[in-house]
Amino acid sequence: MDVKTLLAARGPLTTRILTGLVLITLAVAAVYFGGTAFTALVALAVLLMFAEWSVMHGLPRFIRLAGLAALAATIFLASYGPASQALLTLGGAALALGLFARNFGGRFAWVVGGVLYCGLPAIALIVLRAQPSGIMLTVWTLSIVWATDIFAYFAGRAIGGPKLAPAISPNKTWAGLGGGVVGAALTAYGVAAYFQMSGPVKDYALIAGGVLAVVAQGGDLFESWMKRNTGVKDSGRLLPGHGGVLDRLDGLVPVAVLSALGFVAVLR
Repeated sequence: MDVKTLLAARGPLTTRILTGLVLITLAVAAVYFGGTAFTALVALAVLLMFAEWSVMHGLPRFIRLAGLAALAATIFLASYGPASQALLTLGGAALALGLFARNFGGRFAWVVGGVLYCGLPAIALIVLRAQPSGIMLTVWTLSIVWATDIFAYFAGRAIGGPKLAPAISPNKTWAGLGGGVVGAALTAYGVAAYFQMSGPVKDYALIAGGVLAVVAQGGDLFESWMKRNTGVKDSGRLLPGHGGVLDRLDGLVPVAVLSALGFVAVLR
């Protein structure tokens, strides 16, 4: 019996939890070791995200391959050069591919959007991990997203109530959003205290955690809207109990970018 069959036999919730634990363990290990291990995990996630995005939106094969190459180059530059070069490469590649796709009947917005959607959080995470307190900052950021997902899921199931956005995601409730905000705020403060963070990071941890929880839910809703717009249930089937990589990382995309911008501004 293979792993997917074994997980499916245990029930959807158990499958979701076990897959989540495996992903969290891999992420924490990569953050801890940093360097090539962290870059490799970011690259794998981002390339899989763009592959799913390309299939979802029916992008031509050439655009898919060129987009993957552009993202790989962006990650390399972000890891071994200044972030500014990575941003310029990403922006230039997104625009060039978008214009090329438009000239051949493709959709400019979805090509440009896909490259930026996948590339910006990759640069953000690499920039966060490269800081002197990179392990703490990256774990803090990831923990907020994880806490939002976990608390929102269980609060929504336990409390129920009015739907948050029934036309986009029928299962999400206001109670789930509230649970996610509270859980993320407490987690942000707890992680900051555990790592003995000081200054604005600790002082505003509760507020930042709550705000980023709303941002994470916004990222989740955007991906849900995108799936409805393209007529798919999940972005993929790679992750048992979760769907595709886009399904799993939709909340991290905006949170990573905002967290990196905030920390860079504070640390300067």
